[in-house]
Amino acid sequence: MVARPSRSAPRPLPPAPDGAALRAVALAYLARFSATRAGVTRVLTRHVERWARRAVDGGMDAEEAARSVQPARALIGRIVADMEGLGAVDDARFAEFRARSLARAGRSRRMVAAHLSARGVDEATAGVAVEEALGARDGEGRETELAAALVFIRKRRAGPFLRVDAGEEEAALRHRRAMDAMARAGFTRDTARTALDMDRDEAEDRIMRMRMA
Repeated sequence: MVARPSRSAPRPLPPAPDGAALRAVALAYLARFSATRAGVTRVLTRHVERWARRAVDGGMDAEEAARSVQPARALIGRIVADMEGLGAVDDARFAEFRARSLARAGRSRRMVAAHLSARGVDEATAGVAVEEALGARDGEGRETELAAALVFIRKRRAGPFLRVDAGEEEAALRHRRAMDAMARAGFTRDTARTALDMDRDEAEDRIMRMRMA
């Protein structure tokens, strides 16, 4: 008779998180990812909440677990501020880098702003970052928006990026689908039309100029 392998014993519960533990978690996360104040706050909060859940799963009373992590919760703001002091967290730098990266990937100005908001960047910081990275809405920003729209339709093989052997029916279908998709993605109708009607060489040149800027 073959003996069944014994189940491994559950890992012992470590001490409740303290300042040193939270700082280590923050540094480890920031070594791998660029993040905002809100992002680091979420990471540390989840770390504390995981400990409390493990404690309850291990038999600790829920109220006792909540009391045990209360000091750690109170330290999260200070740890995040420390990360800012080290230069590891900088919402303005994060927002500008992410805005530029998203535009190059084919995101509209509106979607870039929505992304930054979802990452916890405040409206004023996001607005400045978008202006710095993409240009003023009524100036250079229009060219960046058009180049982003071209990246967007190149992925969908529409407009100037339509297959050379595509028939009229396919071209019309891709045009309609691209217009609808661009509207959902936050591009204006004028920008969408300009992008779809552009010559391929000019389109490629505009994309290259944006990515080299």
